Amino acid sequence: MPTLWGYFRSSAAYRIRIALNLKGIGYRDRFVHLAKGEQSSGEFAEINPQMLLPVYETDNGDRLVQSMAILEYLEETQPEPALIPGDAASRARIRAVADIIACDIHPIDNLRVLKYLKGPLGHAQGDVDTWYVHWVKLGFDAIEPAIEGSGFCFGEQATIADVCLMPQLYNAHRFNVPMDAYPKIQAVEAHCQKIAAFADAHPSNQPDAE
Repeated sequence: MPTLWGYFRSSAAYRIRIALNLKGIGYRDRFVHLAKGEQSSGEFAEINPQMLLPVYETDNGDRLVQSMAILEYLEETQPEPALIPGDAASRARIRAVADIIACDIHPIDNLRVLKYLKGPLGHAQGDVDTWYVHWVKLGFDAIEPAIEGSGFCFGEQATIADVCLMPQLYNAHRFNVPMDAYPKIQAVEAHCQKIAAFADAHPSNQPDAE
């Protein structure tokens, strides 16, 4: 059985939990407490020298890192149900929404960035919160008009766009990002929350949740 190294609040690990659930792939949990710095331990550095989550170990013992690469691996090795369906243009639009989150919002709003802003750079918590909200809003401003579906982001099935959006929404609520300007995003959230694959992956439902 595959193993997933994660942390209940890691949005990147959250993406993988959703995808595994959608594809019906069972896995074992290994927990790394990011807030306590366990990712910087020598033991975990041997597992992932970048000291980031998630890490996904396959049945063959291959250890894969970077959530988007893991999502592509899951799609290639277990293509049904497809998380990147449709023709080439449709797949590009799906990937674009996922990448707005994974490449534009998440890297500069990640825990290590926020800690660096507050620690070595000496910014107050209010400044850090303002930073976080600013980048989420810029990303959501682009995602809102890109959504084509009435339930999921695209069409009648979940895609990697939804897989990436739901964890980002979880964090957006934690940082009190105003959502009134994003009715399409809110509709996707309400729809996905009713689906077991998403609900079971929610941070509050993880064994290491605090």
